[in-house]
Amino acid sequence: MFPLRYCLLFLLILLALPARAGQQPEDHFHGVTQNCKKCHSEGVEVEVILRQNDNRCLACHTRVQLQQKLLEAGSHHPSRTQATAPDTKPVLGMRYPLYYSPSRLGDEPNEMVLIPAGPFIRGTDHRLPDEGPQHVVDLPAFWIDRYEVTNLQYKKFIDATGRRSPKHFRNRTFPEGKADHPVTYVSWDDAKAYCEWAGKRLPTDAEWEKAARGTDGREYPWGDEFDIEKANMPLRWAELGQFGDTTPVGAFEGGVSPYGVYDMTGNVWEWTASWYQPYPGNTTPSESYGTRYKTLKGGSWFDCSFYKCGISAPVYNRSFFAKRTRNDSFGFRCAKDAEPGDGSR
Repeated sequence: MFPLRYCLLFLLILLALPARAGQQPEDHFHGVTQNCKKCHSEGVEVEVILRQNDNRCLACHTRVQLQQKLLEAGSHHPSRTQATAPDTKPVLGMRYPLYYSPSRLGDEPNEMVLIPAGPFIRGTDHRLPDEGPQHVVDLPAFWIDRYEVTNLQYKKFIDATGRRSPKHFRNRTFPEGKADHPVTYVSWDDAKAYCEWAGKRLPTDAEWEKAARGTDGREYPWGDEFDIEKANMPLRWAELGQFGDTTPVGAFEGGVSPYGVYDMTGNVWEWTASWYQPYPGNTTPSESYGTRYKTLKGGSWFDCSFYKCGISAPVYNRSFFAKRTRNDSFGFRCAKDAEPGDGSR
């Protein structure tokens, strides 16, 4: 027989177990335990916390829990379960579900499109000072990736090289259902290293703009009329009443450029090889010009109006950041010099 004191101790443990099983402060999204206080504060909206896509949240919450909490807070952002349901239909121009497990493209470097040699119209005279003056640039032929580099493609690179994984990866792999979404949280050096590993390089900002707009000086890859159904842009998410995110590359067939290049407006800003410099004939001074910042092109899914950057959809728009910058709206695609006798492939 066990001593009475051991029997009582055992009974107390049994009585405590159900209570402990129910005491999971990490399941309370607006909890105020000591661990939660470092991330949560009174009055902070749940959408704001999720918008940060901070992997520290995963110390206490699973991704499914976070999505559920967002739904409970009144957002219409779909969970992955909803997005992969059989009856899910692409809306507002997108031809693929937002999240899905198989990869259309695989992990090999992207196929490329040949951009022929010749002049094109660069920049504009009608908007921000650093976007002009409009002028003509004559470029040799070059190749450019048809799609932005994806999470799955970038994973193959870091697996082969041992390079640091992006912030949104867990255990060196991308979030579930996002194999074909553009990789984000990559610095300029990360993008450059990937392109070199793939036998390519980053495009210049001039090459990027020609691949996006062709030779007729159009505003958007598809023409001169703005259309929220043709790219992953903030206004599209606002129309849907949903929280924004990246989308699978190549999801907007109607937004393809004259050369057959996808996502040149929206989805993610794309690093280029070029320093942020004034265009020829630009007389507006800026302390940001020089060899301090690299140029990004293309705009993204994220509404950057807080930074007074203007609508980012036009192909002549450009942004500039330090090379070390990593966030959830920056990605890239690669380019390559054309060789004599190159044809389409």
